[in-house]
Amino acid sequence: MSEIEIDQTGENAVPYSVSELSGAIRRAIEGGFTHVRVRGEVGRVSRPGSGHLYLDLKDQGAVLACVIWKGTASGLRTRPEEGMEVIATGRLTTFPGQSRYQMVIESLAPAGLGALMAMLEKRRAQLGAEGLFDPARKRAIPFLPGVIGVVTSPTGAVIRDILHRLADRFPRHVLVWPVVVQGDRCAAEVAAAIAGFNALPPGGPIPRPDVIIVARGGGSVEDLWGFNEEIVVRAAAASAIPLISAVGHETDTTLIDFAADRRAPTPTAAAEMAVPVRAELAAALAALEARRTRAVARAQGERGQRLRDLVRLLPRPEALVAERQQRLDELAARLPRALRAFGQGRRADFGRSAAGRFGPQVLRAALAAREARLMAVDGRLTPALLDRQRVRLAERLAGIGGRLDRAGRGQLRDPCTAFDRLGLRLDRVWGEAPARAAQRLDVVSCRLEPAVEVHLARLRQGVAQAWRLLNTLGHQGTLQRGYAVLRDAAGRLLPDAAAARGAETVEAEFRDGRVSFARTPRARGRGPRGQGELF
Repeated sequence: MSEIEIDQTGENAVPYSVSELSGAIRRAIEGGFTHVRVRGEVGRVSRPGSGHLYLDLKDQGAVLACVIWKGTASGLRTRPEEGMEVIATGRLTTFPGQSRYQMVIESLAPAGLGALMAMLEKRRAQLGAEGLFDPARKRAIPFLPGVIGVVTSPTGAVIRDILHRLADRFPRHVLVWPVVVQGDRCAAEVAAAIAGFNALPPGGPIPRPDVIIVARGGGSVEDLWGFNEEIVVRAAAASAIPLISAVGHETDTTLIDFAADRRAPTPTAAAEMAVPVRAELAAALAALEARRTRAVARAQGERGQRLRDLVRLLPRPEALVAERQQRLDELAARLPRALRAFGQGRRADFGRSAAGRFGPQVLRAALAAREARLMAVDGRLTPALLDRQRVRLAERLAGIGGRLDRAGRGQLRDPCTAFDRLGLRLDRVWGEAPARAAQRLDVVSCRLEPAVEVHLARLRQGVAQAWRLLNTLGHQGTLQRGYAVLRDAAGRLLPDAAAARGAETVEAEFRDGRVSFARTPRARGRGPRGQGELF
């Protein structure tokens, strides 16, 4: 505290870091509260996977955060639960990570017998809400068990009383699992013994018990507290072997009594519940036979009744498909109308947007343009070939003339002979050129005619397909089935009754012609309902 006061003396004091300030506060708290005992009610309890316990101690005016380290928590005789009043012993410290102080608990004990009973009642209600004490889950004790497992202390008077009573009534094979029946180790050892008996395999080297007896003599609440622990109650409830609880005297009650299949007031009474008397066995066998017969008949009747109930609950097959069949019929009835409406809509769209762009006249015009183009190409082909041949010959002559100029007159020994030879070559060239041009023209003509025919065939096929498409999608096909197309004076389509009512003149196109109707003022509104106005 002196360090903090020095830091607050003025603005020129050296500032402390957060860690230094937290350390000063921690040393001050730990030095002033080295050992404290606190009484309060347990609030929030947290059990993380680390094994530490975090809880709150509270009263009417304050809440104290507490922690129990893993080593201390494992040795607690009483596990803290919410709402339990306890007395905690430990020391105060701080947790710098959250700027808070807390108590490190070293020992924890209930605040008197009343707190123990309150915690016992709360635990009983909690486990009962989970169904561990439900009578419906309790199993019957075998009438004559072959092996009896006993969980108790091997040195006390309890095991002698059980063995003596079994020998008097009906001697059986007894397996004793020795445990500590008082203290910190009691709960863990009893739970392990119950689980160990259940883990024995049937037919193994160690016989599996047919019934288990958990027994202990009388004592105080603290002495019997190990049989109130949650681990023991859950082990008894989870036991697949029928279990008899015989803890304490008749007036003593522990939580294992509620989870066991049977509760015996004393260990001797538990032995009497486990086996019958020899003299009564014969009568019991006859009674069991009668009960078996009745039980079989009752089980068959219950299963038969259950089967009949299930049969009545099953829906009829026709009911499963009736709704879907009705839905299918409804859709099937709506389908033709939808298809007609869809087709009419597509025809109207085609009439508005594409009718002017597709037609025989358009295709004929395109075909005529292609034919004219082919004729023009054919007319230009022959002169072009001849002109091209002449150009090539002129180029060759120009090349020869250039070579003659470069050679010079001195290199020509006989000019007349050279010119004669040149003239002969020119005659041959000019003589052969038309023949070659005609031959190439014939080849091109032979190739051109099939190409033109193929192209014309493709154009005719395209025209035929367009004409079929026009007949299929055009409104002329619809008119042939008895329908009519209505237009106004400007030639626009009238798609609905509202548009027809607003038009002064209506033109109806039928399959065999068109008829115009003009609005008559005197007949306005005299038509039947739903038929529009008279024209």
